[in-house]
Amino acid sequence: SPSGTLFVGTRPQGKVYAIPNTDGDNRGDRVITIAKGLNIPNGVVFHEGDLYVAELSRILRYPDIEKHLDSPPKPEVVTHNYPKDPHHGWKFIAKGPDGKLYVPVGAPCNVCESKNPLFATITRIGFDGKNREIVAHGVRNTVGFDWHPTTKELWFTDNGRDWLGDDAPPDELNRLEKEGSHFGFPYCHAGHITDPDFGKKRPCSSTVPPAQRLGPHVAALGMRFYTGNMFPKAYQNQILIAEHGSWNRSERIGYRVMRVTLDGNRPTSYEVFADGWLDGDDVKGRPVDLLVMPDGAILLSDDHAGAIYRIDYAAP
Repeated sequence: SPSGTLFVGTRPQGKVYAIPNTDGDNRGDRVITIAKGLNIPNGVVFHEGDLYVAELSRILRYPDIEKHLDSPPKPEVVTHNYPKDPHHGWKFIAKGPDGKLYVPVGAPCNVCESKNPLFATITRIGFDGKNREIVAHGVRNTVGFDWHPTTKELWFTDNGRDWLGDDAPPDELNRLEKEGSHFGFPYCHAGHITDPDFGKKRPCSSTVPPAQRLGPHVAALGMRFYTGNMFPKAYQNQILIAEHGSWNRSERIGYRVMRVTLDGNRPTSYEVFADGWLDGDDVKGRPVDLLVMPDGAILLSDDHAGAIYRIDYAAP
């Protein structure tokens, strides 16, 4: 929030936390449980004093939350009209530059077609829960997106399907140039891999290829454009991606934060920004999401270590 309170969602715990920082020392004063017993409350958004929380099928609102951290109000249900299927059901949410709330709906499977047109999409709704629209189709499971600071175009990660081998398909970094575009799933993966089960129904040429192909099975989750001033100018408006790490690959991959450098809208490099969470087969952490702080530092969440890291830059 503008006053420095960090809000954190969880998945299996069913809790939402508030971490105020009233003395400006960049460390949380305390951890307050402001909600519990929720259904996968992963995504959180602070908007005009209210906290919005994404459950599996509902969006909740906690009014005027910072005045009630120790005695939170009963949440209001903004909408309850999202699917209840838990497969890829946990939701990252974010406020767009158009003032609307963006809510993804993952595919209810590894690879399948669904009769419900909401699956495998990114949607947006008003903060009153009304006027839901689909802005992107063919998105298997995005758990992170952000808007380019200059062009205001939506960029997002997407997790590729499983069981096509260790090295296919790549995860994706995508750019939404035209609303309503189709990004391939389940027919085409990474812009060039025809699905063996569904590929005959739609050619890759009719879908939008990724702006950048990421590592295979890296589980790319949160992504942010870096807009702070702490890091060198070369980082400005470049993309950081939290790779949660593979779960079924014979040799583990991911477990790191990657940097995608852009020249305009064209990625020119994909390289390690931070690693060290994987030592052979020993997993020490799994990056989930990133946040650029007002002073330019970067916060990174880790759901394996149960930690939130602060990454600073000091000139050599």
